[in-house]
Amino acid sequence: LLLCLLTLTLVAAVFVACTDEAEKGAYVLSDKGTYLASKKNAEGDKIPNLTLLYEQDDALKNTYTMIAVDGDGSGFGGALQTPVNEKGADSFIKWMSLASTRTLIADFGKADYDEALFYLIDNAQTYTGDVASLACGTGDTAKIRISTTTSVNDTGLLDYLSEKFEEATGFNVEVSSAGTGAAIQAAKNGNADLILVHSASSEKEFIDGGFARTVDGLTGTVTDSAYPARVSFMYNYFVLLGPTGDPAKVKDAATIYDAFTSIANGGYNFVSRGDASGTPN
Repeated sequence: LLLCLLTLTLVAAVFVACTDEAEKGAYVLSDKGTYLASKKNAEGDKIPNLTLLYEQDDALKNTYTMIAVDGDGSGFGGALQTPVNEKGADSFIKWMSLASTRTLIADFGKADYDEALFYLIDNAQTYTGDVASLACGTGDTAKIRISTTTSVNDTGLLDYLSEKFEEATGFNVEVSSAGTGAAIQAAKNGNADLILVHSASSEKEFIDGGFARTVDGLTGTVTDSAYPARVSFMYNYFVLLGPTGDPAKVKDAATIYDAFTSIANGGYNFVSRGDASGTPN
């Protein structure tokens, strides 16, 4: 039961639906960035019946990774109806790996929430080349299809970065947001040029299936030498949310495993959208 609870999933899209259950003592799992964006929203608190009860456990570290889709990869088994925009995907991944872009990521959210929503992986691969080389040229396909997880979209990070990327390069970013499972499946269906997700096991399955390729031109140490196509670049943490009264007393738990054990042993509700997202990976 504990293992099942640890693999249950929830992010902002289900917060509203969970409110009634939270009043009855339900617990939910989210990433910290999505929680802050929902709790301290400019339109008001979107999750008034939920409060943060447990965070900053190393077991809840949430790593985000970019992977370029290989349009000629063995996973597709033939020509795609819409060719993969490899140049566009490479440009986006390299632009995201610039020192200047990494600064934007590190600072995102601080002005609104008094803390960052995402943190940089210190030893991540970076791009040190000429930004002009990343521009959309004459004859290039301008549209780049990104299939991504809900957290980078719902927090506003991807919109913020995409706008700046478009201004710098002339490409046009088209974002499709869903749980990691659905985001990866969209790429398998030929509907993405790159994915930005947060589930290491699912990412490796995607690569093993012949759907991915390695982006050349990045410098630094590959995070996972066995899977160089994975460009992991930032992280945040999952957090356990629940009613203010905290009937399972998870706030006093020594570890997140103890917190979930208390929920399970007490028979308290845990709400999940259950769609194979990367929460947790």
